[in-house]
Amino acid sequence: MVQQPAFYVRDVPVYGDLILSPMDGFSDLPFRSICREFGSAMSYTEFTACEAIMRNVPQALRQLDYLPHEQPQLSFQIFDNSEDRIVETAIKIEGLGLSQGGGMVDLNMGCSVSGVSGRGAGAGLLREPDKIGRIFNRMSKAVKVPVTGKIRLGWDKLSLNHVTVAKILEDNGASLVAVHGRTRDQAYKGEANWDAIAEVKRAVKIPVIANGDVKTVADIARVKNITGCDGVMIGRAAIGNPWIFQRKDREQVTLQDTLTLMRRHLQVMLDYFGDRGLILFRKHAARYIHGIPGGAALRHALVTAETAELVFSLLNDVEERIARGDLPELEDAQAETDEVRRQLQQAESCEVDARQLA
Repeated sequence: MVQQPAFYVRDVPVYGDLILSPMDGFSDLPFRSICREFGSAMSYTEFTACEAIMRNVPQALRQLDYLPHEQPQLSFQIFDNSEDRIVETAIKIEGLGLSQGGGMVDLNMGCSVSGVSGRGAGAGLLREPDKIGRIFNRMSKAVKVPVTGKIRLGWDKLSLNHVTVAKILEDNGASLVAVHGRTRDQAYKGEANWDAIAEVKRAVKIPVIANGDVKTVADIARVKNITGCDGVMIGRAAIGNPWIFQRKDREQVTLQDTLTLMRRHLQVMLDYFGDRGLILFRKHAARYIHGIPGGAALRHALVTAETAELVFSLLNDVEERIARGDLPELEDAQAETDEVRRQLQQAESCEVDARQLA
């Protein structure tokens, strides 16, 4: 049976309605690839500074790495406050092979951290709707690939302009808009306003992707029902649980399947990043074992392990204990370590890796 697209980004078919959200420090090539395999319908690169791309900063350029199988449902997310630099970056990105294999360029207008939004980039652009219109008018004419945008509801509750901005995007050539249901002022506090996302969906004809507070399979159904959105973007809830793209909640995944994927995830991180892959894997490891038997002790051992061999050995030990049946009872879900919690907050708040601007 031939699978039908869930929606189109201009002429790019998207075969599914669940999408891994772009997250700085998390949606790297190895994790994106795993999530695509598990059902994420699109690939968004990590949030990357236009200035760093134009200056050929190695860390920034590496964040633009992709695999051919990610095309054409591949989106490069960029941010800046300069109209000229955004357009120039879009042109440069198109030259990375998108014209052959397909893909798209996404402008971040949702980052809430002061270091970005305070200088007029990210959510700071929401204070200048006319500027957004000029940027997208120029971008859509400068490149052949689709251009898209990710927005919030506005700067604060007194300046909600999500519908206005979405219409401006559509009128100036955008082919999709993703909407996080909070204002810049809220950051990640309070509840996402899914009704506001529904207002955007009713106002435009281009695809609308809902984002914010989607943590379970039931949430996916609820946000789709409330908003009528074309797709759902999932961020933090996918870390340690890429099975959510198969519409499985974490408690539906066996411990054996978890250990198998952890080994594989670590290996692809090592293959891609080298020794640094172990350090980057730790924050994923802490989420994979969230709530499993003996998780507290294992979590500490994994996030402090200094060699990949030790991590593999720890996972093998858990597997052997499963076979012997001597694992402790399931513990209640536990909070992440302080370090992992900080890394997750950094990803959600799109804090920029200093190496991009070095």
